[in-house]
Amino acid sequence: MSQRRLTHREIEFLQEALSSDCKIGNLRLREGEYQYNLAQAIASFLLESYFPDVKDIIRKLYGEEKTSDVQFVRKIQTILKKMEKSNIVKIIPKKTPWELQRYALTSFKFQDSDKNLVTFATDQQIKNAQDVLQSISYKVETAQKTENNKARIAALTLCIIASYVVIVWNFAQPIISLIIFVPAFSVAVCCSIMLGKILSRGWVQ
Repeated sequence: MSQRRLTHREIEFLQEALSSDCKIGNLRLREGEYQYNLAQAIASFLLESYFPDVKDIIRKLYGEEKTSDVQFVRKIQTILKKMEKSNIVKIIPKKTPWELQRYALTSFKFQDSDKNLVTFATDQQIKNAQDVLQSISYKVETAQKTENNKARIAALTLCIIASYVVIVWNFAQPIISLIIFVPAFSVAVCCSIMLGKILSRGWVQ
């Protein structure tokens, strides 16, 4: 099972589910029925910091062959939509129009329509998942900072090069213009200082 790097919003979805108190649902969650099995499958994925789509869920519960049964897939999607309306399941926004909807639970603890308390993870499982999520969150934040610094470095480097090109061009003219030289030199110096600060902080770490 592989999944692209989680976004900040997806991390928030997981944090909300893992830290949420018992949710009140207006749908029955009886063991052995579709709603219960689907919620249990989604919970097992979330505990691994993975957002499943409908085929992931079907594959886990009913096998690979069922993922090719269009009518069955639509049936499961309809049930998941009802579960969303009942505040049990949350649909994760798509990143691309062609990908399948992915799902999360709003909590791991519910009071269903029959007033039964239903849990899909132990306290220890939730704690373990929170520890893993904290590590993932740190990695995502670090990667984002690195990407931002790369963009800043590229922009500052271009500004420095452009400034020096203008300065050299100005010196090549018969008469040096201070109106051109002073701003270009100032920009080059400022950008060089900012670039030096970024590099000195060890942006690649």
